[in-house]
Amino acid sequence: MNKIRLTIVHPCIGRKPGVEYIRSWQMEPLPAAYLAALAAPYADISFHDDRMEAIPYDEPADLVAISVETYTAKRAYQIATEYRKRGVPVVMGGFHATLIPEEVMEYAEAIVIGEGEQLFPRLLEDFRAGRMKRVYRAEGRSEIGSIRPDRSIFAGKRYLKIGLVEAARGCHFKCDFCAITTYFGATQSRRPIDNVIAEIRSIKDGRKLFFFVDDNIVSHPKWAKEFYRALIPLKIRWVSQATLTMAQDNELMDLMKRSGCQGVLIGFETLDPANLKAMNKRFNEVKGGFPAVISKLNRHGLRLYATFIFGYDADTPESFARTVAFCKEQNIFMVAFNHITPFPGTQLYKRLEKEGRLLYGKWWLDDRYQYGQVPFKTVLPPELIQEECVKARKSFYSLGSILKRLRNRANTGSLFMLRSYFFINFLLGKEASQRENYPLGDASWRGTILKADEDSLRRAGVIPEIPAMQAAE
Repeated sequence: MNKIRLTIVHPCIGRKPGVEYIRSWQMEPLPAAYLAALAAPYADISFHDDRMEAIPYDEPADLVAISVETYTAKRAYQIATEYRKRGVPVVMGGFHATLIPEEVMEYAEAIVIGEGEQLFPRLLEDFRAGRMKRVYRAEGRSEIGSIRPDRSIFAGKRYLKIGLVEAARGCHFKCDFCAITTYFGATQSRRPIDNVIAEIRSIKDGRKLFFFVDDNIVSHPKWAKEFYRALIPLKIRWVSQATLTMAQDNELMDLMKRSGCQGVLIGFETLDPANLKAMNKRFNEVKGGFPAVISKLNRHGLRLYATFIFGYDADTPESFARTVAFCKEQNIFMVAFNHITPFPGTQLYKRLEKEGRLLYGKWWLDDRYQYGQVPFKTVLPPELIQEECVKARKSFYSLGSILKRLRNRANTGSLFMLRSYFFINFLLGKEASQRENYPLGDASWRGTILKADEDSLRRAGVIPEIPAMQAAE
């Protein structure tokens, strides 16, 4: 059977006319590369990244695939409309399609619920045969070791010079705000270590830094240690995301350093124990507190990217300045100060919805909402939280703070990391307020978002045997 013409599109969060897209948001979209690898036996593939190029809607295509996140949903629906106008069917998957499938089904001829490895090839095969279904739902977790992402689709695009690799997917913890926990059911699947090592070797040349996009690279310590030992001979530099629990295992931290780990992103979230309890993250209350963890990281030469969130009920006007002062005193490499965002499907979203505290029916689609705003009723005024988050970033990434934090020798350690320290800190300082009130969706886009209807489903060859709402339940 002949191959179809498949177009994969990675949507941007939004766009301000005449304003350059935020640079730190421009990393390789690994989900698109996985889709390309899964589709290769069935399709000739075109890939367009909405963050850095105009989408050629009139380019011949039989089917369009879009991976949707909550922040990109409005833009994804705009893009789908442009293709629908041209009679081209659209399939959507990704986090948002799994978290809230009944919505995404309105804007796509077919949706994928859950991980795509076991579903996307079947969808493409069905589409070629003229029998595509409305819904493809994963049964349990997917095996993620057999498919290597097809990075050839990234050729010629100006991404940040960081190599993205996935070694494991998901996290065992159950933080109430986390969409990852909801999506994966508080489980983690891990790739065979030999497969990951082979992938790294195949793309190692020209990559000065790797980012393991794992949701929690220390979630399974025994596997993690084996993985780090296998990394040591490769002599690469890498960063990833972890939890404070890693500080309880000196062998783990030593192996991380020996394997080339330059630093980790850890969600500290808050200095207030009441907030940690509310977000179901009391495992952050480690012996000796945050300073003890930071001291251990420093001794092992591991740089810290700490994230803090505001908007929980125990926050006070003093919480912001106190948190910034703590981060400066600890000479942390980099820090994110953001408000909490309730994503659909999470325990946080359900609780706020039950309490009648959501300010919008669907903040990600409401034209009144813009990036950086707080979309629910908080104890502190929502406008104050947004304003104080910006002030916190500007203070932490001020020149004086950047120079002061050089005192922590763990922040540099080599000429490469010294350059990285200045580049990252100045970049984040520049973007301290750039993200605020950023539109969701392209602000210059005009028209009405079109939904999938009987005509578009018929053109796509969708079999009508599964009623849409019944399939989404």
